[in-house]
Amino acid sequence: MLSILGLGVNAQVVSSSQASELKNRFRIDHMVDELTLFVQREYGSAPVIVVLPDGSKWHASRHPETVEWVDGLSGDIITIKTPMPGPWQLLGRVVPGSKLEKISKLEIMVDPMPQPLYQGERLKVTARLMGDEQRIRMPGLDYLINWTARFVSKHLPGDENFAAGTLIVGSYKDNGEDLDEQPDDGVFTGDINLNQPWGHYNFQVVAQNDIFSREVQTDFELLPMPVKLDVIEPEDHLTGRWQLQLSIDETQLVLDETYFEFELVGPAGLQLSIPLQVLTENQVQLVLPQVSEFGSYRIKGTAAATTHTGREILLRLPEQFFNLVPPPEPPPTAEELAAIAAKKAAIAEEKAKEDAMFWIITINSVLLILGTIGLLIWRKRQNLKRALAVTAARLEEERAKEIGPTLDEIDLTMPEDISDNPPKP
Repeated sequence: MLSILGLGVNAQVVSSSQASELKNRFRIDHMVDELTLFVQREYGSAPVIVVLPDGSKWHASRHPETVEWVDGLSGDIITIKTPMPGPWQLLGRVVPGSKLEKISKLEIMVDPMPQPLYQGERLKVTARLMGDEQRIRMPGLDYLINWTARFVSKHLPGDENFAAGTLIVGSYKDNGEDLDEQPDDGVFTGDINLNQPWGHYNFQVVAQNDIFSREVQTDFELLPMPVKLDVIEPEDHLTGRWQLQLSIDETQLVLDETYFEFELVGPAGLQLSIPLQVLTENQVQLVLPQVSEFGSYRIKGTAAATTHTGREILLRLPEQFFNLVPPPEPPPTAEELAAIAAKKAAIAEEKAKEDAMFWIITINSVLLILGTIGLLIWRKRQNLKRALAVTAARLEEERAKEIGPTLDEIDLTMPEDISDNPPKP
């Protein structure tokens, strides 16, 4: 869908067939002061390109400051102030068969809040984006507009919400999920969280994006939940039965048109449904199934009822919890205490023996290692001394050989034959 929102007069309307033939061309006359384009594209395609009458082009990331542009997965919303008169064109993967419409007024329409409202009530509310009092419907519009629902406390003395401020309580979606009936039908559905402090509020709904913002406000009163739950604990957890106490406010609900359904969830995958459809009194004790597994249990419940004003409501009841724990053991007798003490003493004595043996072995091992290391060092020193002595003797012997015989060792006596027979001249 391609919609044109124009502020002014005499904006031209082009039919669906003409829009297809003109290949997304449209004309703006000089009387239009402001223009808003709703462009439906193929899902996931790039934003369109706007071609002005003078041939210049605008892109989603590049355009004048007077242009406001929001692009999503399936469409664009473009607001143009004082648009140039003449023929315009859109380039892009615009959905075939799109049409151009002149819309001069944009607003939102929100369903009024029903009264009275109760804590925990499931409330379905709807809203619509309106153009010239007609619902705007365009696939992908859910991605282009953000809806926010909030409660603003009236700060009235005596109300539980006296000190509360602004509470965000939900949003509106047109995606066909949760309470929304059909996607892209232009009906935005909200699931409002009413688990809030009771009291007087101002309900505000805001629809906005980077181009426009619309807001609707209304006052309402949130009443306390008309059903009170309490878990009754049995005297004997192992053989007794847990019970659920129900208290219904008869001034608010019709008893014979109030129905309950509970679910007991426990350990080991326990899930039991417990319906309650007949009420004759406003005080009821519901006996829960027998439980035997130790652990934590919780009770989830809903109530479908009719108020005295004739309104059908569905309440989400607050969850209840209880624990099944094993009973405490009886205190030990004197004989058992003596046996326990003797056992502890024996354990302590055995541990002391083990510790003493450990230290004896450890110390002896350390002494053995140190003695071995000392013996090895002593032997190495002895071997070193011997080696040094042998080396010194060898050096002394070699030095004596190099010097030769000493004077004391030389024979200075003349041989006898030489003295008796002198040499001849």
